This record gives sequence, structure tokens and C-alpha cells, in this order.
Amino acid sequence: MAEGYARAYGARRGQLIESRSGGVLGIMDKPADPLAVRVMNEIDIDIEGHRSGGVSSELMAWADYVLVMELHHASKLRERFPDHEDKILVLANFGGMMEVSDPIGGWRWRFRRCRRDIIKCIDGFFDSIPPAPRL
Repeated sequence: MAEGYARAYGARRGQLIESRSGGVLGIMDKPADPLAVRVMNEIDIDIEGHRSGGVSSELMAWADYVLVMELHHASKLRERFPDHEDKILVLANFGGMMEVSDPIGGWRWRFRRCRRDIIKCIDGFFDSIPPAPRL
């Protein structure tokens, strides 16, 4: 959901924003949860084609910023990739929260709440950094 929203954010503002998603559990090639797809479709963002992937050394080297949803994600990544610890940030902090809770296994309202939190935090994040190049 965050990857899809970040791309849409950039397109809406005429900025080139590349985003890639990676999980700390290493779950590979799984589609987005159907409820995640539905709640993102409600705001005209299509994540139907998303497939899960793990965080790799290549992904860490590629990223300017690594935004994680939960505190333990940051800890795990800092342990695995100490050379990249300065770019690992907790997304929720940009929305005045501690974490963005994972809605997996919950009802649609949990996915909507997660979407709302993601939007608030990503908007806050992009407001805090220099603008990306224009398209």
C-alpha cells in the first residue's frame, strides 16, 4: 500500500519518485492482500500487480531512504545492513506516530485505517525532504 501511494504521490505532484517494497520476513512473490487491493482501489491506486519480495543488499544500496512500518523492522534491518543504518527511518514518525500497524488478517476497516496512516506519514515524509526532480 505504501509503495503504491508513494508512486501516486509523486505523479500527482509532477515528481519522479521511485519506490520499491521489501519485507523483513523474506516472503517472495505473494500478491497483495485482496483487502489492500480493494482499499487502494477506493482512492484510485492500483496495486493488483504487486508481488512481495525480501530486502536485499542490492535494494538497500539502491534506496536513498528505507522507510519501515514498525520499530522492530528498523532494528532487524540495522542489524543486517549496518552500512545503511543512516537511511533506515520509521515512516510513522513523519505522521506523529510510533508505528503503522500491519492490517493483515483484519477487517476492511483496519486496512482503511492503515491506508489513512500511510497517507499521513508519506505526505509528512515528503514534506520533510528536498523535492525530487520534476518529471
